[in-house]
Amino acid sequence: MSHRTELGLALLLAVALTVALLAGRRHPRATEPYEPVSTYFSGPTGGRGPYDVLARLGVPVERRRTTLFDLARQARRRPAVLMVVAPSRWLASAELEAVAHYIAAGGALVAVGDAGGLTQCLGWDTATPDSAGIAGRDSAAVAVPAGLARLPGVRWVMQSVAQDTLEGDTKRAAELRKLGRPGGLIREEGECDSTTLVATDTLLATVQGDPVVIRLHYRGGGRALLVSEDDYFRNRAWRDTDVPGLLVPLIVPETRGRVSWDEYHHGHGAEGSLTRAALAWMARSPIGWVLWQLVAVALVWLVVTAVRFGPPRSVIDRRRRSPLEHLEALAAGLEGAAGVETAVALTVSGLRRRLSRTGQLPRGDARQWLGALELALPGARGRRAARRLQDMLTKPGGSERVLGAAQAVEDVWEELRPRAKPAAS
Repeated sequence: MSHRTELGLALLLAVALTVALLAGRRHPRATEPYEPVSTYFSGPTGGRGPYDVLARLGVPVERRRTTLFDLARQARRRPAVLMVVAPSRWLASAELEAVAHYIAAGGALVAVGDAGGLTQCLGWDTATPDSAGIAGRDSAAVAVPAGLARLPGVRWVMQSVAQDTLEGDTKRAAELRKLGRPGGLIREEGECDSTTLVATDTLLATVQGDPVVIRLHYRGGGRALLVSEDDYFRNRAWRDTDVPGLLVPLIVPETRGRVSWDEYHHGHGAEGSLTRAALAWMARSPIGWVLWQLVAVALVWLVVTAVRFGPPRSVIDRRRRSPLEHLEALAAGLEGAAGVETAVALTVSGLRRRLSRTGQLPRGDARQWLGALELALPGARGRRAARRLQDMLTKPGGSERVLGAAQAVEDVWEELRPRAKPAAS
């Protein structure tokens, strides 16, 4: 590749990076106003904060991107705490039953919001607090426990399903639909019936006494932490309020094991979820635009520099002949043309020209030069070769003189060629 092409590609890359950075600064992509409470979202309303906080505290965490059908049957990969944080998809009946068996076997569950139907399956539901909507308020204040300074208000509280009447449930379902929240799910027979409730603790309530965070204890050691307000698991609350001080001690497992976040019911299945998340991040982030620019420049560079593709083709190996091989070929050619005297004279002349300081053919008689060369040669082999060349110039003979002259010149050349010094040990 020429220097101009390399400079052009470098300039194109610099321009692309500059344009991408300026575009990212001047037109930043706005964060979605209401992101799912998923650990894959790091915006203010996303749910990655709790995941990162527990990981920094040394608690083993993982993202579960498979269904919950085999939760109760798992032995080696069984989580210590299962986190179902306001998923966008409802759990199937078989999944609800599997979670119930998991709790009955001593497992721990954290259900936030409707939890895909788990909250109702355990006998509770989310409802609007009595103080919401009074004097223009859209949330109710909570009674902050001792040791905590600030907790956000709540839009949803916990309400026992056993307290609902059919009329009240119908009215509440209409209110929930108006507010854009699913509701009115009545627990079916056979769902969560394998659990036996032992005790119920209210850990956080509004100032009017409506429960917000409750903990259920079941026979066999299982427990479930129900949180009505999904905003308590969003990044904004974990960054600006004392929500971590309230929830971290309640989430950390009492036994050895992992805290597993359910991401399957947020739409992040086991197949292709990471790829979709990476593409979504590259589409909305200025750094992602820079990466796309780099990929485009790399493709252009590949097209420009690619002469051909595929394995190299086998070609004839042409090796350049040495000067001595040229000399022997010239001697053979002159010998074939019956120019014995000319061939011998040219062979000696070639040796004189190569041994001269200027690379030019020196003046003077060739026989006198050969006599001086014989005296100057250090080895006996070289001196004998110089003497043979003198005899071939003065004594008559046939075509064998040409080959003999070429061999004598080669002996002189080998005698005068500098030897490579052995490497130091």
